[in-house]
Amino acid sequence: MTMDIIWAPWRMSYIDNEDNDKELERVDVGLEADADCFICQSIFDKSHDRERFVICRTEETVTILNKFPYNNGHLLIAPHIHTGCLDKLTDNTQLKIFQEIGRWVKIIEELMKPDGFNIGLNLGRSAGAGLPGHLHWHIVPRWNGDTNFTTTISSTKVIPQSLNALWEILTKAK
Repeated sequence: MTMDIIWAPWRMSYIDNEDNDKELERVDVGLEADADCFICQSIFDKSHDRERFVICRTEETVTILNKFPYNNGHLLIAPHIHTGCLDKLTDNTQLKIFQEIGRWVKIIEELMKPDGFNIGLNLGRSAGAGLPGHLHWHIVPRWNGDTNFTTTISSTKVIPQSLNALWEILTKAK
């Protein structure tokens, strides 16, 4: 019997708990942001979009590929304001976030043909927020049968496409 190898090199930095953004030069994010926040760096540093996997910015939001995806096509949509509190967002910012979520769901539906989506916000560290200081919504495309025995017996998830390949596809679609 032969063993298949699952290649997912971006997962190692997550396992080792490394901060990949330390390799990139930090930019000044101003007083309203946090220089140590990868989302704030992604908003203000427009010269490293590919390395930070930024696929789109609007006046109110930024859309980023999740570096540690739950599934192929996993996106993060965040407001420009650095806050972990929903009540700090203006009505306009909340509207723009949900408009971007809807827009990216439609783009992913057209390009990737998923059978459904998980869309959500982890509000606070105890709720699973890995970055509790900067609100961000997850869009996770799902396909019928996208779970398998690997996930349940070995805590491993197979992602079939590289982040760079997906970045290329989605940045052309925006």
